[in-house]
Amino acid sequence: VQLQAFGGGLVQAGGSLRLSCAASGRTSSSYYMGWFRQAPGKEREFVAAVSGSGGTTFYLDSVKGRFTISRDNAKNTVYLQMDSLKPEDTAVYYCAARLGAINYDSDKTYNYWGQGTEVTVSS
Repeated sequence: VQLQAFGGGLVQAGGSLRLSCAASGRTSSSYYMGWFRQAPGKEREFVAAVSGSGGTTFYLDSVKGRFTISRDNAKNTVYLQMDSLKPEDTAVYYCAARLGAINYDSDKTYNYWGQGTEVTVSS
């Protein structure tokens, strides 16, 4: 499975961005898909995850109500809609894929990773 993330950019605080992650290769709607981020000088952290069907989602507490993860299995694409962005959301965002849901918030359980897309939120 190959993943390609795109859609990052520079936005002012309070603005919105939509990240996309396109999957290719041996894709499957059985894969859980996740978004992680890594800010400068910090460890990579979980942001959101979505089940294969799209019916179950999980979020980092600090993004609940502001970010929405979704997927379109017909297009093999996962999205992260980010609204009300804050400067602390500045990071490189990565999409990832895995089978199963146990420990969905641990980057160690994901098998496939995209290359990352940079998001910068100015104050």
